[in-house]
Amino acid sequence: MMTLSRLRNDAMSIFNAGLKAVDPYVAIKKTLIIKKNILEIKDKKYDLSNIDNIFVVGMGKASARMAQALEELLGDRIKEGLVNVKYKHTQALKIIKANEAGHPIPDEAGLEGTKEIIKLLQKTGEEDLVFCLISGGGSALLCFPAEGISFYDKQHLTQALLDSGATIHEINTLRKKISQVKGGRLVRLVFPSALVSLILSDVIGDRLDSIASGPTVPDITTFTDCKKILEEYSIQNVIPSSIIDFLEKGIRGEVEDTPKAGDPIFERTQNVVIGSNIQALEAAKQKAADLGYNTVILSSSIEGDTTEAARFHAAIAKEIINTANPLKKPACVISGGETTVKVSGKGLGGRNQEFALASAIGIDGLRETIVLCLGSDGTDGPTDAAGAIADGTTLSRSKELGLDARLYLRENDSYNFFKPLGDLIITGPTNTNVMDIRLVIVGK
Repeated sequence: MMTLSRLRNDAMSIFNAGLKAVDPYVAIKKTLIIKKNILEIKDKKYDLSNIDNIFVVGMGKASARMAQALEELLGDRIKEGLVNVKYKHTQALKIIKANEAGHPIPDEAGLEGTKEIIKLLQKTGEEDLVFCLISGGGSALLCFPAEGISFYDKQHLTQALLDSGATIHEINTLRKKISQVKGGRLVRLVFPSALVSLILSDVIGDRLDSIASGPTVPDITTFTDCKKILEEYSIQNVIPSSIIDFLEKGIRGEVEDTPKAGDPIFERTQNVVIGSNIQALEAAKQKAADLGYNTVILSSSIEGDTTEAARFHAAIAKEIINTANPLKKPACVISGGETTVKVSGKGLGGRNQEFALASAIGIDGLRETIVLCLGSDGTDGPTDAAGAIADGTTLSRSKELGLDARLYLRENDSYNFFKPLGDLIITGPTNTNVMDIRLVIVGK
């Protein structure tokens, strides 16, 4: 017999092994190799003796951690730098400035930081090298609306999209079109300088055009795509008219579109993914195996409705118990990706906590069974929790406290469900961000 206490401890050990594997500081140290004056990055080499100045910009929850590694590698070769990070996600930096700002809704600090990034890039010349450090959260942290769209309107659009249940790809399609710096437009500010983007992926499929809304890659989306997304989620009537008007002008070709593949501005740009969700899952799998579990990675691309995904994971736990499929006990099923929540209630929570709550209902009464669901960045929705943990006793324990799990699920109030149970997981900022990590563990 394996106690719930042991299963919970094992789950956190497995999760932490996954986090360790996607530390962007370590990843950058492995990716950038300096031999004398030659900087090697994957298949490209840069002769630092021919570089006039090195500038650094960045955006995302992990960008300060990334900047820390870059400072240690390049030292005083860096002339100037600025990264926009989420509040409380800073690191000790000597040259590169870290500007704290709002996420997931952009705020004035993010706007001012973006303006400073633009000013910095306007100083660059043809013989300079620019590093752009990109990680999850970059879409909100790099914010400068297109002309004719107010900052308030951009905030309103972001909130409406988050509440609608739209995927991150769909949300970022809209963000790109109404921005002066996303969707490849940042490259226009850098060109003709050489540009190296070091990217920590937080999107399914590691789509470069979607990570942080693709500020340094060609855009593949259209203004028509934006209109279809608004119609798909029936939010076109709650979006500010300035944005609707801008999109209509784009469809008619009256405003300039985002730069596309083949544009010469991308000729001196190198985009490198330094970490992703599957890397975290593979490390978690190895740790689970080391702890004695039969283990499998279900997928690193789980998306769609959070509650439906949770029910599916709970069904897998039942199958393991009843038929030993897809694994014999003790078993650890691992998945990643990013689900979505359509907010209809007035509660507090995030997709990981909601996943854990829906899972708790699905595994109610199952012995030696737990579900852990955490955001790799240490943040889940507008809360201080990374996620939550549930087991087969969660519902019985909650009833003793007068908590109705199904009611809390309907109200999107997972935070206040798990808090009195002591089952919120609070890690603080992890300084990485590769979407979510979920574990379904069944003991012997």
